[in-house]
Amino acid sequence: MMNKQKFIDKFMAAFVLLAMFKIIGIVAQLFHESFWSVIGTLVIFLIVAFILLMVITALKDKEQNQRNSKKRSAGGGNFYLETSLFDRIRNKYEELAEKYIAEKEYKKAAKVYMNLLQDNYRGAKALEDGGFYNEAAAVYLKKLKNKSDAAVCYEKAKQYRKAIDLYKEMEQKEKVGDLYREINDLKNAHAYYQMVAEDYVSNNQMVKASLVYRKKMENTEEAQKVLMKGWEDDKDAFNCLNNYFANIFDVKKLEAEIQDVYEKTPAYKKIMYLEALKHEFKKDPKLQTVTRNIAYEIIAEKVSTRSEIVNELKHFNPDDAVILKDISRFKTGRNKMFRS
Repeated sequence: MMNKQKFIDKFMAAFVLLAMFKIIGIVAQLFHESFWSVIGTLVIFLIVAFILLMVITALKDKEQNQRNSKKRSAGGGNFYLETSLFDRIRNKYEELAEKYIAEKEYKKAAKVYMNLLQDNYRGAKALEDGGFYNEAAAVYLKKLKNKSDAAVCYEKAKQYRKAIDLYKEMEQKEKVGDLYREINDLKNAHAYYQMVAEDYVSNNQMVKASLVYRKKMENTEEAQKVLMKGWEDDKDAFNCLNNYFANIFDVKKLEAEIQDVYEKTPAYKKIMYLEALKHEFKKDPKLQTVTRNIAYEIIAEKVSTRSEIVNELKHFNPDDAVILKDISRFKTGRNKMFRS
């Protein structure tokens, strides 16, 4: 079994041989890459090779001095020496990459990460941080099979068609629609938004579907239809009703809608409707009459079975101190009746 000194000698010989092959390989790149790109790669390699040579030489000198003072098994010594050597080499690579990043030489840092540290992710991230989005996307896609990060980079590079293709593969329909809209292809954008809205409806997410129609497709009419369907079919009914009213900005039209929707509201949903009226009452003084009258109707209808509903009167008469006294007398009278 060879001792440490022999190991270092053989390692150095192998290193020199591999370095020669590497230099030949880099020079061969001249056939398909630019001259300065190849020269840059060669310079980086020579710097790193020099650092490695210095580390190996230092190890050799140190081992020469300690050879006669320590005796360990050849196999164990080789293991620890190899571990120490490669840790030092890796640390040198890390320092070199950090130096390039500090100098904003992101492409050089990426080459260190990918070629020397075999870390494609950090290489891609260095390219992305440096604004080399197309190059970063290629690394994410080809070496890491990461479509999501590649799509983001293509989007940053304004390579929208490439980003769209990837988002389609990942079935991110709303994102596809957004990017089609970015390139003013409204026909395709609306086609994908329609699919998104239909998916939301099928999952009973009516408010989200309405937002796609209203904000993405600028189709308020369709948004209102979806919200009304959610209210009528008890699919997130309260939020659908609130959003339905919130989308009506003309006070006269809103007043009429509040009355019309109430007339179609079944008895079991009137308590929920009363809750929604609290928001509309506060919205505009012109809405107070219609909301108060409907609230009185609902309270009068439900008070026999739900006496506590009289407390809701105060929400529609916030400045009336008398109404609070009336509520108190009503509750006291009910309690006396029950005690009797």
